Amino acid sequence: MDIELARTFLAVAETGSFLEAAKRVHVAQSTVSLRIRALEQQLGRSLFDRSKTGAALTEAGRHFQRHAQTLARTWMQAKLDAALPAGMETVLAVGAPPSLWDGFLTGALPGLRRALPEVAVRASAMASDALVQLFGQGGLDLMVAYRPQAAAGLAVEQLFEDEFVLVSSDPDTSTDPFGTEYVLVDWGPEFRADHLLVLPDIRTPGLQLDIGTLALQHLRNVPASAYFPKRLVAADLRAGWLRRIEGAPRFGYSAYAVISEGQRGEYAGQAVQFLRQYALGGGTVERDEAVGGV
Repeated sequence: MDIELARTFLAVAETGSFLEAAKRVHVAQSTVSLRIRALEQQLGRSLFDRSKTGAALTEAGRHFQRHAQTLARTWMQAKLDAALPAGMETVLAVGAPPSLWDGFLTGALPGLRRALPEVAVRASAMASDALVQLFGQGGLDLMVAYRPQAAAGLAVEQLFEDEFVLVSSDPDTSTDPFGTEYVLVDWGPEFRADHLLVLPDIRTPGLQLDIGTLALQHLRNVPASAYFPKRLVAADLRAGWLRRIEGAPRFGYSAYAVISEGQRGEYAGQAVQFLRQYALGGGTVERDEAVGGV
């Protein structure tokens, strides 16, 4: 089977739209239609129920989806393995949003390399939406994310709980933490939705950042406030240049490791178990320790 047929099928399945799938795989909508029709002819089954509102998987489509994911992942793995350095058996592609690299995965990488010395690790940090897309296309073996969507064929393991707290670098306790110097950090779609729900009346922040380390540096330079994972600012709170805003809403999220069900007994499954033990052992290290351990 042409790998592009599988990739196009997955794009339609994930977006529910031939038009959106065309944008994702960078072809015309008519090409998407031709590819899906060719795939359905090869399988002898209709894979989508088409309507004016979009495209939904048929029962046959749902059965085929996990095989398409396996095919896409196998092809991606084959391309990576072909370029492996001597002494390495395979490549493990790991992806997570920046908030889960900083203070967790960066600290875990050295131990993971020691635990799996024959495995080359390819690490990616990206926004949650792009992460889910890449994982669905087979571009990642292991995804660490907040609130991943459960789906057939996936193995999901909870790693730890993250708590986001409001902190300020302004020593003046009379300053409104949600005033003109409040910085909105984009910690992902879950945080954005909850922030809007819980804090609907605050003014539009004058500064919005999508990288937490930039926001933290800004707070070093300017008296300001922002939300951060508690584990990332624990050392700064102890040092005293940051203070926690008591009484402000807090946001809690569980971090999960996600792999395909078929990889439980493979290197990806071993990596998940390592990360779980790392987290249970207090491996959600603070920012300075994580950077120092790399």
